Amino acid sequence: MGYLIVFVGAGLGGAMRHGVNLAALRLGWTAFPVSTLAVNVLGSFLMGLIAECFALKAHLPQQGRLFLTTGILGGFTTFSAFSLEVALLYERGRLGLAALYVGASVVLSVAALFGALAVVRSLVKI
Repeated sequence: MGYLIVFVGAGLGGAMRHGVNLAALRLGWTAFPVSTLAVNVLGSFLMGLIAECFALKAHLPQQGRLFLTTGILGGFTTFSAFSLEVALLYERGRLGLAALYVGASVVLSVAALFGALAVVRSLVKI
């Protein structure tokens, strides 16, 4: 049942992200990735609200958390999960690990993307 809940939520979140992207294009915001920035910031804010609500109200159903966080916010932006993980490391007093995680996530993810671009470009001569 958990997979179905996540699946439906992720579909809704992905559709919402697509809507934000289309709105940014319609508004002419193409010189800077405003829609991605907005989605990441909003998703992180919502993740904080939801995580704290579930932390303070332990009686809330696990299916609700799955639907909202892993599902909707996961489909809307995976950056929100990253932000929550950084906050959890920080709140546990693991500042060094939090900083390492931030740095490694950004540097390795961008490097992986550039690596993938290079692989495809070497295989497909343009």
